[in-house]
Amino acid sequence: MITFDHIAVAAQTLSAATAHVETTLGVPLQQGGEHAVFHTHNTLLGLQDGLYLEAIAINPEAPTPDRPRWFDLDRFKGSPRLTNWICRCDDLDAALAQLPDGFGTPVELQRGDLRWRMAVPQNGVLPFDNCAPALIQWIGNAHPAPRLTQQDCRLTSLTVTHPQAADLADVLAPFLEDRRISFATGPVHLSAQFETPTGGVTLC
Repeated sequence: MITFDHIAVAAQTLSAATAHVETTLGVPLQQGGEHAVFHTHNTLLGLQDGLYLEAIAINPEAPTPDRPRWFDLDRFKGSPRLTNWICRCDDLDAALAQLPDGFGTPVELQRGDLRWRMAVPQNGVLPFDNCAPALIQWIGNAHPAPRLTQQDCRLTSLTVTHPQAADLADVLAPFLEDRRISFATGPVHLSAQFETPTGGVTLC
């Protein structure tokens, strides 16, 4: 089984990604940090129900990695937007063995006492035009969500839209059961609905 863990909002700069989230949800994000290996950086928002949100972008002051960056960030263009959703599992190798090819190979990562393994495709592009979830395995008990200040925001639903949405849903059905996540047929698009201190909003 895999479990919904967090969502990622990308932009050409971290300030743009952060501003997009803060403007839409009406709450501030917290400082995150830098990512080794892929040389990106982020800011974070704690969500209710054990979820969190990260705003992420390429770190222009870091070296160029020796492989494509995760979340297909090397090819990112256009306005800030919700680009990825991430699911955690207890055994990343076992999950990858049961899923179709294309979800990636495990990469070991660490920031401070946070340690995790992320499945990243060699070209940085996840199946179904990045609409498939990225898979993560947290090592030990440390996880970002409990450390983040709550801003009274709850993610109520995530809609994954893709021309082959039914196929993606079929791939994930044996492994993921979460009523907040739905699949719709149409142009590639992710949208998340939230309850916030000022009411319901949609983040795209």
